[in-house]
Amino acid sequence: TNTDDKGAPMSATADPIVITTTAEAIATITLNRPEARNALSVAMMGAVEAALAQVAADPEVKVVVLAANGPAFCAGHDLKEMRGLDGREAVAAVFAQCSRMMKAIVRLPKPVIARVHAMATAAGCQMVASCDLAVAADGAKFATPGVNIGLFCSTPMVALSRNVGRKQAMEMLLTGHAVDAATATAWGLVNRAVPAAELDRAVGDLARLIASKSPHTLKVGKEAFYRQAEMTLDAAYDHAAQVMTEN
Repeated sequence: TNTDDKGAPMSATADPIVITTTAEAIATITLNRPEARNALSVAMMGAVEAALAQVAADPEVKVVVLAANGPAFCAGHDLKEMRGLDGREAVAAVFAQCSRMMKAIVRLPKPVIARVHAMATAAGCQMVASCDLAVAADGAKFATPGVNIGLFCSTPMVALSRNVGRKQAMEMLLTGHAVDAATATAWGLVNRAVPAAELDRAVGDLARLIASKSPHTLKVGKEAFYRQAEMTLDAAYDHAAQVMTEN
């Protein structure tokens, strides 16, 4: 991206807030606001959306890894920025933009793997839950702590409740307590937890394995998975049979 966190043009020496690199048919989109714990400012969300659109249109990319720099994976919404917003409509626009970004991850026609090296909270936890797969360092933690400051994590709840059991989701939402990577794995929020030193290898191995498959088949399968998940059993079988026939 070529804008800073205020949406202004960057100088040639400024660090982009989102970095996209591609190697071996794998695109890595890296959140790069380490000083702000990768809080999702309006500019950050816009940059992520732009990066997703870029990799969606790149025929060389088969798999996407969502990563982050700094001491946290993502601290959620930029509350400092939100406190400066003027009025209900401005606040609603931020949540609408965040929802659009999360849906863009789900609707990307390529699998997305979250590489979670550290804490993911609130909308950061939502981002992990929105990815198709997730691999975490064993020191990473996950939380929906909005209840602790009087702002229930209602939008993170949407993605969270579609990944973990209801009782587990409600425990995270009602207590605000962080769960460790082992618990997140047991609850289905992430696929596996590995030692931090092995995180890149684990993510890379998974990404390369998936990238070895037919990109058309991956696209068809990912889309069908999310569509059938919201259907009744009969409708899901009808849809899946149609997709399989066309495939």
